[in-house]
Amino acid sequence: MSLHSKPSNRLGVCSWSLQPHSIAELVERVSACGVRHVQLALAPLRTREFDSERTAAALSAAGIAIASGMSSMRGEDYSTLETIRHTGGVRLDEHWKDNLAAVKSDAANAHSLGISLVTFHAGFLPHERNDPERVKLTERLRTIVDVFADHGVRVGFETGQETADTLLEFLSDLDRASSGVNFDPANMILYGMGDPVAALEKLVHRVHQVHVKDARARKATGEWGTEVVVGTGDVNWARFCAVLVAQAPLIDWMIEREAGSNRVADIVAARTFVEAQTTVRA
Repeated sequence: MSLHSKPSNRLGVCSWSLQPHSIAELVERVSACGVRHVQLALAPLRTREFDSERTAAALSAAGIAIASGMSSMRGEDYSTLETIRHTGGVRLDEHWKDNLAAVKSDAANAHSLGISLVTFHAGFLPHERNDPERVKLTERLRTIVDVFADHGVRVGFETGQETADTLLEFLSDLDRASSGVNFDPANMILYGMGDPVAALEKLVHRVHQVHVKDARARKATGEWGTEVVVGTGDVNWARFCAVLVAQAPLIDWMIEREAGSNRVADIVAARTFVEAQTTVRA
C-alpha cells in the first residue's frame, strides 16, 4: 500500500467556503481570493453536480492546484450542539451503509485527481474508553481509513468535537499510520474543547493539515461560540503560528470561512493576516 508523498506547505482556501454553484464560479472565486490552492469538497463530484474531469481541468487551466479533499457524511444536523453530538460524522447507524458507499466513491475520486489527503468530521468521540459508541466509531473509522489508504490517500480528522487528549487516545487505538488530524483552532473554541495552542502542542506530530479559521468563545454552556474573521477572535495566532513553523513546517494551511456574507473579502483578509504572521505563501 503506497501513499502519495506529502507536499510542501501551501496556503489555500476551502471550496465550500466560497459557496460556488458552478465550476466557473468556483474558479472565479478561488482566483479572487488570491490563492493558487484549494481544498475541494468531494460531495459535488460524487453526486455529479460538478463533473470531476471538468472541475480538475478548469482549476488547472486557471493555475489552481487541488491540495486536498473534504468528505462529508449523510444525516449530519448542525442546528444545535446537541443535534450535532447525536448525528455528527459516522455515528448514525441508519446512514452507515450509505456513508461507507460515499467514502468509497470519494476515495476513488481523490485517487483519480491525485489528491493525497482527505479530511472530515469523525463525530463526537466519547471520552470514556468503555463507551459502546467509542468502540463503534473506532471500528467504523478504521474501515474508512483503510478504504482511503487502499487508494493511496491519507485521512485527517477535524478537531474540535473532543479534547486533544481524547483524540490522541483515539488515534492510538485506531492504529493506522495514514490517519491524522486536520487541525482547526476555531473549532476548539466553538465547541469549548480547550485552548487551541495547548491542543496543537499535543497533536502537532499527527497534524496533516490546518484550517485557518477564528472564533470567539461561547457565552454560556450549551451554546456555540461565534466564528469571526481571522485575526479578530480568540485564537492566539502568534503562538499558534510559532508552533506550526517550528514543529510542522511542511503542512498546508487552508482558509475556511463558514459564516458571514462577504466570504471572498473575509478570506482575502485571512490570507493577508496569515502571510504577515508566517512565511507560508498563497
